[in-house]
Amino acid sequence: MTEENKTQARDAKHKASMEKLKSKVDARIEQASIEKGVALLLTGNGKGKSSSAFGMVMRALGYGQKVAVVQFIKGKQLSGEELYLRDHCPKVDFYQMGTGFTWNTQDRQADIQAAQETWAHAEKLLKDDSVDLLVLDELTYMIAYDYLDAAKIIQAIEDRPYEQSVVVTGRGGGSNLREVMDTVSEINDVKHAFKAGIKARRGVDY
Repeated sequence: MTEENKTQARDAKHKASMEKLKSKVDARIEQASIEKGVALLLTGNGKGKSSSAFGMVMRALGYGQKVAVVQFIKGKQLSGEELYLRDHCPKVDFYQMGTGFTWNTQDRQADIQAAQETWAHAEKLLKDDSVDLLVLDELTYMIAYDYLDAAKIIQAIEDRPYEQSVVVTGRGGGSNLREVMDTVSEINDVKHAFKAGIKARRGVDY
């Protein structure tokens, strides 16, 4: 068989494979007929959970949707995401707990109070049917540390407006939270620069 014939055979095989794949994808799209907001959980030990959530923020803003972000357990220093949204997207409702990381505060009662105040803001947004996308960044830690009632959080997510999508990030969160979410993605820690002694990089890590 000549090289030209080999190339033609390979191209024909590729075309047949893509036609088969397209048929499967089209069938799945046809079956997905429910129009509603979705609940997503981005979890796991790897880096990129919040980054993925903010990617969805940019996507929603591109469609002119109303977006709100509530951050739990972030440092007192403003994050790059917050700096950008405040400067360029003033219509985004951005609320940050702002107490710093728990290993810095070392004050459980103060952290619990801050978490409850922050959750009160999030809870209002979960009842606001004008919000298309709500990001609850690092919320899972509030459950893991027993700062907030997991059942109350889950109920609020379930009772949110029908068209509202919510994204929850953070490690863990418990099996009950996973159960109510429509999509759960786990990011695994294969390799991390910090473990090799490389400092966190502005614009990449924060």
